[in-house]
Amino acid sequence: MRIISRLFAAGFFLSVLLLTACAAEPIKGVIITGQNNHNWPVSHKAIKMTLENSGLFKMDLAISPAAGEDMSSFDVDFSKYAFVFLDYNGDPWPEKMNKDFLEYVKNGGGVVVYHAADNAFADWDEYNKIIALGGWGGRNEKSGPYVYWKDGSPVRDTTAGTGGSHGARHEFIMNRRVASHPIIDGLPERWKHASDELYDRMRGPGDIKDLLYTAYSPMEKGGSGREEPLVFTVEYGKGRIFHIMLGHCGDTLEDNPAMQCAGFQTLLLRGSEWCATGNVTQKVPADFPTETSVSLRPNYKQP
Repeated sequence: MRIISRLFAAGFFLSVLLLTACAAEPIKGVIITGQNNHNWPVSHKAIKMTLENSGLFKMDLAISPAAGEDMSSFDVDFSKYAFVFLDYNGDPWPEKMNKDFLEYVKNGGGVVVYHAADNAFADWDEYNKIIALGGWGGRNEKSGPYVYWKDGSPVRDTTAGTGGSHGARHEFIMNRRVASHPIIDGLPERWKHASDELYDRMRGPGDIKDLLYTAYSPMEKGGSGREEPLVFTVEYGKGRIFHIMLGHCGDTLEDNPAMQCAGFQTLLLRGSEWCATGNVTQKVPADFPTETSVSLRPNYKQP
């Protein structure tokens, strides 16, 4: 009986270890990059480090051919991933990849739209529905309304004009606009983001589901003089989309304040987990910025 009890205990202990190992398995995602008007050779590294240093994610890379080269062989097996991270603004994807991407999102795949990824594919209607708001690439009133925050609610402005601009880089206050959402639950109402481009005059279908944070774009910095939507969610089919316009990449990993900002990295981590699972298990980090103080993570890792 003693031998049987010991065998049972050993088997039970092994089962617990196996279950623990399975529970701790990281979320699998893919970063699509390789072309961008921004510094993608640095940005995709900063993204990968931020996500993987948390221990929550394992990220593959899908690096496209260079601009102007043959794109016909570029392809991603989206079925392997819980979410897709877009760090891409360049030549059109092959038609098969476009179709596979849309099916992936419609069927429940998660997507993170990061910074200049909302400059991409201005003529692709379904992509513009996924990102809700975009800029540059010839976008104008035909692309959809400007969307901004005024007097306590979003405004859809159909005034004619180009879509997409920003003033000089500077530090700015992020203002929370929804009472509760898994991505921002526990985060401050107001916090200071590190020096960054503040996208403004963005336009598109504008079907934002949850507007999480806005920031004021000051005219003295070359901005719009409006409170601009910078962090929000979008629904497309069954898919969950997290759109974050923050995070202009610096020249090097070391000189990269917008992406080193603890607020930006926290949103990236929480938004990615929500895209992949629909939930957020992460606690609010002790180094999250305050309303008066920027907080940086030079090593792209939460302390």
